[in-house]
Amino acid sequence: MEWIKVAGAQELGDDEVKAVNVAGHRIALYRCDGEFFATDNMCTHAEALLSEGYVEDGCIECPLHQGRFDIRTGKAMCAPVTVDVRTHAVKQEGDDIYVRSPDSQ
Repeated sequence: MEWIKVAGAQELGDDEVKAVNVAGHRIALYRCDGEFFATDNMCTHAEALLSEGYVEDGCIECPLHQGRFDIRTGKAMCAPVTVDVRTHAVKQEGDDIYVRSPDSQ
């Protein structure tokens, strides 16, 4: 299981999202209530980057058609999205944030 450092904790405030690259995969990294979460960065409905969306109440809103996903579970929350987005394991060690490589999951 390979963990890849993607950010420092200070790089994201609560309810913020950042695009990161994890072993060649586009990942969206979130901070919500002081915890870090990660999902694929591409909306499952259309080709839009979730990292360009809006985080609120533990959900990311796609910037293209306003579909929402739960950032903790990846669950599609409302139309037009119907397919969940894949989530990725995240861990924090001190100030460093790591995401498990999608290739090792």
